Amino acid sequence: MKLLEAGILGVGSALPPKIITNFDLENIIDTSDEWIRTRTGISERRVVEEGVYTSDLATQAALSAIDAAGTCAEEIDLIIVATVTPDTFMPSTACFVQAKLGAKNAMAFDMSAGCTGFVYALSVGSAYVRMGTCKRVLVIGAEVLSKFLDWQDRTTCVLFGDGAGAVVLGPVEQPGFLNFTLGADGSMADLLVIPGGGSRLPASAQTIADRQHYIKMCGNETFKFAVRVMGEVTQQALEAAGCSKDDLDFLVPHQANLRIIESARKRFNLPEDRVVINIDRYGNMSSASIPVALDEAITSGRLQRGDLVALVGFGAGLTWGAAIVRY
Repeated sequence: MKLLEAGILGVGSALPPKIITNFDLENIIDTSDEWIRTRTGISERRVVEEGVYTSDLATQAALSAIDAAGTCAEEIDLIIVATVTPDTFMPSTACFVQAKLGAKNAMAFDMSAGCTGFVYALSVGSAYVRMGTCKRVLVIGAEVLSKFLDWQDRTTCVLFGDGAGAVVLGPVEQPGFLNFTLGADGSMADLLVIPGGGSRLPASAQTIADRQHYIKMCGNETFKFAVRVMGEVTQQALEAAGCSKDDLDFLVPHQANLRIIESARKRFNLPEDRVVINIDRYGNMSSASIPVALDEAITSGRLQRGDLVALVGFGAGLTWGAAIVRY
């Protein structure tokens, strides 16, 4: 059977209007604007209001992507939501999104791969298109991390923000996705984890008292891993796609830390305007960071049709992944 080619037909994003700056955090915890900016590159982040859920942001982003793709909700065959902050553990957030969109003909499921979730989901969604199983696939990265932050823990609460980004995939004439290089190492799972709430540590009065339902991170070890894997997986993906770093037009990285992004930029000898960065305004939005950055690059006109783009992420699991895309 001859495989079809899959590509990006439309992109969209959604960000809550509420902004929390580093100066706001100075009034909450023992930290400072200078400390946060110099170590992370973050100046502010977006946070949802009470009563706003992951599926709400995901639906907003999806509507924008559907409109940009020139299609409609009824034509969507599959919805994949990459998230670590689902509305509920059961059912999937994708099912809530399906109902809100009115995408009555779509299959729907979630994917959990930490901050790499969007790249993982892209690989699955594009496979459905290439096999001819689906003509329109909606891939969403959406998070409300603010609801899983310990606002007494200054090592984590300064890092994360809320948001959502989405793409519509479909058949294209020229190859869109040239390669996916994905990986995981579960032996490092405890470096970035929400310990409580699952079958391993079910919710109880004790887990709540011990603050086990919030994000816990071993920052130094995670940073060292990220600096190494960001460049390595991008290089591997480029080589597997038959490309070199000189062919690369844009790098759209996961927005976890400005120093990590700068390390990758220098490795591939890219000028600053060829790397999409928004961590200063949004912080780390986990699986939403790459699609939001991609949407901004496209809607601003920086990224043009025909450009060769590397989407690269790393996250809880620990997981990592890169996609080489001809947009």
